[in-house]
Amino acid sequence: MRLQRVETTRDLPTLADAAQIEAVLSAHLVFDDPAPVAVAFSGGGDSLALLLAAKSWADAHGRPLLALTVDHGLRPESGAWSRFCAERASALGVEHRTLAWDGEKPPAGLSAAARDARHRLLAEAARAAGAAVILIGHTADDRAEAAAMRETGSTTPSPRLWSPSPVWPEGRGVFLLRPLLGLRRTALRAALSARGEGWIEDPGNVDPRSARARARMGIAGAPLDAEPAAARPVAQVLNVEAGAAGDLLVPIDRLTDATDGLGLLGAALLCAAGAERPPRREPLARLMARLATAEPFAATLAGARVESDGRRARLVRDAGDSRRAPMGDMALPGGRAVVWDGRFEIAVRSTGLRVGPLAGRAGRLPPTLRDALAGIAPPARRALPVVIHADDALTLPTLRPDPAVDVCALGLARLIAARGGIIDEAALRRMAKSVRPY
Repeated sequence: MRLQRVETTRDLPTLADAAQIEAVLSAHLVFDDPAPVAVAFSGGGDSLALLLAAKSWADAHGRPLLALTVDHGLRPESGAWSRFCAERASALGVEHRTLAWDGEKPPAGLSAAARDARHRLLAEAARAAGAAVILIGHTADDRAEAAAMRETGSTTPSPRLWSPSPVWPEGRGVFLLRPLLGLRRTALRAALSARGEGWIEDPGNVDPRSARARARMGIAGAPLDAEPAAARPVAQVLNVEAGAAGDLLVPIDRLTDATDGLGLLGAALLCAAGAERPPRREPLARLMARLATAEPFAATLAGARVESDGRRARLVRDAGDSRRAPMGDMALPGGRAVVWDGRFEIAVRSTGLRVGPLAGRAGRLPPTLRDALAGIAPPARRALPVVIHADDALTLPTLRPDPAVDVCALGLARLIAARGGIIDEAALRRMAKSVRPY
């Protein structure tokens, strides 16, 4: 870690390409709002450049910032790095929090596990603070490194300018914005040096045992296209309906569209199932081909059950999927919302309540609720969330209101976000207001 330190940014040279960074921020964020914008701040050169540019923009446009540092606990220096981040943020007048990745670390797949833990911690901290957007310091070099890694067999995706958080359900309603994607790492560091700034240099970034480090060394000094790739046009989620079981009804012609049907089908399966792992391409293509026949059928894939009548397909959580954890009962804590089965966010105003699947409980429902089930497609009934009260009374809050329960299905909003239907923070807020709680 370089040891230069400055205590003020006044009268220092302007960060290179600051106007370009601030233009990206202005295009995606809301002005003059009390909700904070989160910044993932590792203390490295890229994230420090991002924090400085974000601070300049936030001061000009009336937004507070929240710097979040994840301490993975994987190196002896990690504590000192977190303290550096806290001190630098404090010197800038930015609120800072350190997030620790606790518990045992996996013996294999450590990099992927660390990345997953980092995103989960960032998303949870952002939501707790009321922030819907997390700024990430990826640069044009990161895009080139990801491409180089894919050439060697990796499945590493390229970072996108604007995208939903990759973790679920912690990342629900949280988006990532990468304002530095059009800039080179060397240019940012040159600007930091001109300002007299110091930053952390992680030895892992040059460790040849790391695929990322090898890719970084391979592109060192090579010219790159410093313009971020334009967002790929994505077909919007049209004529998709959500059911009371978190099920999704999608027109067959949308799922079999030659240009976008495969992507929509994969995303819809994931969202209807409330799962995290998307289906593999080969079985997905087989399902798409079967849908194209317009013949009625039923099938399961990726934790979802698919029933087609030839015109529309209903995608719902596969209650009998033995490869996933069963839809078990979960206690509902008072005072905070929780997610059940990856599909419903639930908050309660009473104590002693639990939520679980309707499967096996329909016979205990009062007559009015049994009558309401007649309007629910049979494959969706087992996946309905049932609330069990302290006196063992059962309610189905997605069919009939329960004064003690607020429940919101997450699948359709998740699908809209995944398919590019939310383009900025303003659209994200409109979506949050329009999603109808049951």
